[in-house]
Amino acid sequence: MRIFDPHIHMTSRTTDDYQAMHEAGVRALVEPAFWLGQPRTAPESFYDYFDALIGWEPFRAAQYGIAHHCTIALNPKEANDPRCTPVLDELPRYLRKDQVVAVGEIGYDSMTPAEDTALAAQLQLAADHGLPALVHTPHRDKLAGLHRTIDVVHESDLPPDRVLLDHLNETTVEDATDSGCWLGFSIYPDTKMDEDRMVSVLQTYGTGKILVNSAADWGKSDPLTTRRVAVAMLKAGFTEDDVDEVLWRNPVAFYGLSGRLQLDVPDAAGAPATHEGNSVLRGAPRTGD
Repeated sequence: MRIFDPHIHMTSRTTDDYQAMHEAGVRALVEPAFWLGQPRTAPESFYDYFDALIGWEPFRAAQYGIAHHCTIALNPKEANDPRCTPVLDELPRYLRKDQVVAVGEIGYDSMTPAEDTALAAQLQLAADHGLPALVHTPHRDKLAGLHRTIDVVHESDLPPDRVLLDHLNETTVEDATDSGCWLGFSIYPDTKMDEDRMVSVLQTYGTGKILVNSAADWGKSDPLTTRRVAVAMLKAGFTEDDVDEVLWRNPVAFYGLSGRLQLDVPDAAGAPATHEGNSVLRGAPRTGD
C-alpha cells in the first residue's frame, strides 16, 4: 500500500513520525505553509520558515524514503495582521522554487476584508506562476465560508479544476463538488473528520477528485490517520484500486498540475534512496492516472 499525505505540517512533528509514516506506507507528502500557533511579528520570520520548508524538511523526510514538497503562502489567520501582509510582495521568489507545488494554505479564517484581499491576490499569484492552489475553508460558519470561497475562485483567473478546497465535511461536500474544484478532507481528531465519516462520504460521492489528509500539526493530531482511512475503506468493501486512487493517484494528479512533482527520493548524499518499498516512487508521475 502506498500513501501520499497531501496536507501535513511536519515542522510540528518529530523525526520518529517520519519513521512511523514510512512503516505505514507513506511515501510522499505535501507540507503547506501555515500558522505556527504563536503570532509572527515580522515578515522575516516567514522567510526563515519558508526556507526550512524548501530545504530542511525535504532533507529530513528523505532519510526515511519520503518525498517532501510544500506549498507557500500567507495563511488566512495572519492575513489580518498588517505586520505580516508585506509577505505577499515576497511570495513570487518562493513560488519559483522547484519544491513548491502549489500556493497555500490560502482562504478564510474569519472572513474579513483583509482575508478577501489576500485570497484574491494569492489566487492571482497561482495563475501567474502556473501553480494550483490549496484553499483552507474556515472552521466556523463552514458553509457560508465555502460559498464565499467559491465566489472568489470563480472571479479569479485560476480555473476551479486547479483549486483544492480543503477541510471539507458532510455540510460542505455537495456544494464543493458542484464548484468543479478538487475536494480535500482532513482526518483530524475532535475538530474535523474521522475515518468512518470519511468512508461514508466516499460511499456517497465516489472516489474521483477526492484527497484525504491527516493535517497533523502541533495540535492533537496523528500522522497515521491516512493509513486508518485505507484500512476502513477496505473493511467497507472498497477495492485496493479505490484505496490507491484516493490515497495516491488523486494527490499525484492534483499536485502534478504544478509540473514539479518529483517522487524519487535522494538520500543524504544526493543518490536515490534505497529504503524498502521506495520502488513505488520511481519514474515521473502521470498526472492523468
